[in-house]
Amino acid sequence: MQKITPFLWFDNQAEEAAKLYTSVFKNAKIGKIARYGKEGYEIHGREAGSVMTVEFELAGYKLAGLNGGPHFKFTPAISFFVVGETEAEVEALWQKLSQGGMTLMELQKYDWSEKYGWLLDKYGLSWQVSLGRKEDVGQTITPSLMFVGKQHGRAEEALRFYTSVFKNSDVAGILRYGPGETDPEGTVKHAQFRLNGEAFMVMDSALEHPFTFTEAISFVVNCETQEEVDYFWENLSAGGEKSRCGWLKDKFGVSWQVVPTVIGEMMQDQDAKKAGRVMQAVLQMDKIDIKALQQAYEQR
Repeated sequence: MQKITPFLWFDNQAEEAAKLYTSVFKNAKIGKIARYGKEGYEIHGREAGSVMTVEFELAGYKLAGLNGGPHFKFTPAISFFVVGETEAEVEALWQKLSQGGMTLMELQKYDWSEKYGWLLDKYGLSWQVSLGRKEDVGQTITPSLMFVGKQHGRAEEALRFYTSVFKNSDVAGILRYGPGETDPEGTVKHAQFRLNGEAFMVMDSALEHPFTFTEAISFVVNCETQEEVDYFWENLSAGGEKSRCGWLKDKFGVSWQVVPTVIGEMMQDQDAKKAGRVMQAVLQMDKIDIKALQQAYEQR
């Protein structure tokens, strides 16, 4: 099971976006769709029966989308780095993802790639598309975190922190800025690392950027036990900020959700009353309590 799942916050386009993305990538499919119930309307304001979350896979990589309202917007601080193994594949990905969006860096040859481009799609989600070999990264799609503004210069600190928290983690490589380059010497030009075997990338950028990390992209940590929930809740939030419903921000401002896997099964139960009680219980929690969820689920 994929331990860490990117979670994308949309206004009301989660299902539409999932359909678009699964039409763009190979080995892609839409998974479970959860819908809002009557519970929690005063908080989320969403119509009962409307789509809440959509799970989907792109090139075998699992993501999820939420219809959460207009509160948070995607920024290029977190993007998805996509490897295409032929020029034709790169150009096709670029053409489909860029429709209705915005180009940040033109698709062309750069020092680090024979063909590379950076764009925002029609929903504002950021993609880096590059010609390369999947085996060099290990995944077709890899989350990439850019440390800018107050967080600039902390990319290496972040990867060291994350690899200390997650088991089966390692640093694949760090490329640093040298003397006379655009960013301060020693900061991270590009780095790759793995958390529980899943690839991630980080970089520093000293350029002035009018954005940083937001809750629009968070990372769900799928936990099997309360012990795991407790461990990740405390460790990821160290120096950061704990929030509601399993959400937290780490000390770099990156958002995470620490979630027991059983919650999905409960909230997608065909018995609407059971699912509703679980939702109501979650809305009252900060850290998720599996025993309390089970009690709400089994209540008669």
